[in-house]
Amino acid sequence: MKRTEELPSAAVVKSEDEWRAELSPEEYEVLRKAGTERPFTGEYTENHRIGIYRCRACGAELFRSEHKFDSHCGWPSFFTPLAGERVIERTDGAWGMVRTEVLCATCHSHLGHVFAGEGYGTPTDLRYCINSVSLSFEEQPAAADAPGGDVGSATADARG
Repeated sequence: MKRTEELPSAAVVKSEDEWRAELSPEEYEVLRKAGTERPFTGEYTENHRIGIYRCRACGAELFRSEHKFDSHCGWPSFFTPLAGERVIERTDGAWGMVRTEVLCATCHSHLGHVFAGEGYGTPTDLRYCINSVSLSFEEQPAAADAPGGDVGSATADARG
């Protein structure tokens, strides 16, 4: 991930009018205005299917299901992004506290926040707390369904 206070240039650039036309009002509020969906209401909070999570605004691949875990916080939680350069982390001082905001590196849309040291026992000790409305999901065939797949896949235990 890129840790920065100043954003690099986005690969996908649109006017606010274009974003408003493409996104629902809730998507626009979260993705473009850094809003937050209500906890336990998002479509991916309890998603346990195997696949890839993409930025809902631009389609960039961000997270994989094997990095998702049940944190019981009300939003989908991941312990690492798909690839380090897929997200940008920056300091967020809103709401009278300091947090680390997570943005899509491709279009600079707000995804959520990342928290460290909460003791979840994940390989990174990080919790990427991501709004469902910021994501779309592309289901992948289960390992047992794929050619040469193995029913005893370890990814089933790591999924959230």
